[in-house]
Amino acid sequence: MSEAVKTDERVREMSKLRQALIRPELGGIVGTAAVFTFFILFAGNSGMFNAQGMMNWSTVSAQFMIIAVGACLLMIAGEFDLSVGSMIGFAGMMIAVFGVTLAWPMWLAIIVTFVICIAFGALNGFIVVRTGLPSFIVTLATLFILRGFTIFIPQTLERKTIIGGIREAAEGDWIAPIFGGTIFKGFFQWLGDMGVISVFSRGNKAGQSVVDGIPMLLVWAIGLVILGHILLTRTRFGNWIYASGGDAQAARYAGVPVNRVKIMMFMFTAFCATVFAVCQVMEFGSAGADRGLLKEFEAIIAVVIGGALLTGGYGSVIGAALGALIFGVVQQGLFFAGVESSLFRVFLGVILLLAVILNTYIRRLITGEH
Repeated sequence: MSEAVKTDERVREMSKLRQALIRPELGGIVGTAAVFTFFILFAGNSGMFNAQGMMNWSTVSAQFMIIAVGACLLMIAGEFDLSVGSMIGFAGMMIAVFGVTLAWPMWLAIIVTFVICIAFGALNGFIVVRTGLPSFIVTLATLFILRGFTIFIPQTLERKTIIGGIREAAEGDWIAPIFGGTIFKGFFQWLGDMGVISVFSRGNKAGQSVVDGIPMLLVWAIGLVILGHILLTRTRFGNWIYASGGDAQAARYAGVPVNRVKIMMFMFTAFCATVFAVCQVMEFGSAGADRGLLKEFEAIIAVVIGGALLTGGYGSVIGAALGALIFGVVQQGLFFAGVESSLFRVFLGVILLLAVILNTYIRRLITGEH
């Protein structure tokens, strides 16, 4: 049997090198290596790679990572969600309205907000699969609707577009620390006491480690990346996601519930956006109507840098995570390197262009596409 397979002219053997080159993570890996090399050379002595510096860019990367996971799975399924940024602002404002203005228990405010936002995600998916309209158009409409509600609701109730007091309202709440707390505080303090990492030398924090723990934002990011990777590569549902984005009609003929897959991916994208929003309002203690601006494009760019195709059916959660890591490292690294922060977008655009060209060229070289 094995000899027959070896001599079958329909089966083409592929070397390990070729298998590695057509992996969707290739662009993200190359980009990550290039970015770290650049900042090690030009900002290696700036504090960027000490404990506090690494925590800074890791936390920023985690923000992009959370929404990139949802955007990645949805793009692989062949759809876009341009309402992610507005969903972040809307979710944060709903938590503030429910928990501060209406004085609900914070756990209830958070749960109800998740339900509302996931329902919006389901609505996006339902409209897309039932009407056949491009998800770009449907979610662009949702972008404006959610942003409008995010401005209108607090202005109507509070006569302002920023609501504070969230941190105070969350004190003693059982669910708030899941999004706004830190873990391993004792371990990092021990590292500080042992001299492995720095401690504050003066003020009220004298003797405390400069890193007081791992923020839950980072925990959520890592958890979602692991969940998304396992879902995509180790489950039947992951195969359905690829099939739905690769050739939806052929997938339907094969028995794949394409419509259900797409709707669930829209819901998961809304879930990720809401996780981001809850972590954000818990960190800042307030919600603003302008939160989340352009986050939808940043999520899509991170996914594309990570090797996903805009046409669907191809991509990797690990690649998207690497794209998000590049975002965070570049954003913080320019500050450490003393470079004008406005060049962040320029740097990012160059990385995006190079990653897409690299992915496209190597995929065509290996597969023979034209």
